[in-house]
Amino acid sequence: METIQEQEQITPMPRIGDEAPKFKAVTTQGDINFPDDYAGEWVILFSHPADFTPVCTSEFITFAHLEEKFSKANCKLVGLSIDGLYSHIAWLRTIKDKIEFNGMKNVSVQFPLIEDISMEVAKKYGMIQPNESKTQAVRAVFFIDPKGTIRAIIYYPLSLGRNFDEIYRALIAMQTADKFNVATPADWNPGDDVIVSPAGSCGAAEARMTSTEGLDCKDWFFCTKTLDKDTVLDKILKK
Repeated sequence: METIQEQEQITPMPRIGDEAPKFKAVTTQGDINFPDDYAGEWVILFSHPADFTPVCTSEFITFAHLEEKFSKANCKLVGLSIDGLYSHIAWLRTIKDKIEFNGMKNVSVQFPLIEDISMEVAKKYGMIQPNESKTQAVRAVFFIDPKGTIRAIIYYPLSLGRNFDEIYRALIAMQTADKFNVATPADWNPGDDVIVSPAGSCGAAEARMTSTEGLDCKDWFFCTKTLDKDTVLDKILKK
């Protein structure tokens, strides 16, 4: 059972819609002031349990391999663990020089990896889950929008590697919702139909059911419309 002192040291994790907690940190790419340095861009801030561990190694190779793809979607990657800077540097050099995963090799990690020996940042973001580990960060993923607001959070246990297709899909879906004022249904990918917000009045509901303006309404509250893939990607991806 935790003592009162231990309970006081647990910082509640920030919630969707909150401003991303601010911090300054040393990284493998120099000092950063977060999230201010990334104003106007989306950021994926993600934590991993430890350097020189196999699941984390597979994830970093994958993230580094996909960095350009995320960058084209106006999204920067920022990693974190509670290891020190020199450990980070040695691990990333090992990844580049020795590790091959899923056909990816000689991978150079160019995005910043935060040193967080004090666990200050990890605690601000609720990355320390005491029932999982009191000395390692879980696999947290925070999606932070260009205004510095947390838009989505995904947590994985230490043993489970992340699904990077889903991370990218979620990023594109949120940007699509913002730019086209729609919602995205289950398993949505660019090119699939999107959901139009439910009608706000009886009159609007009736008009929607009889509309010929490209809506496919199964009922007054469930209406979709076509939003083709090229339209979505032309609006989101950098040329």
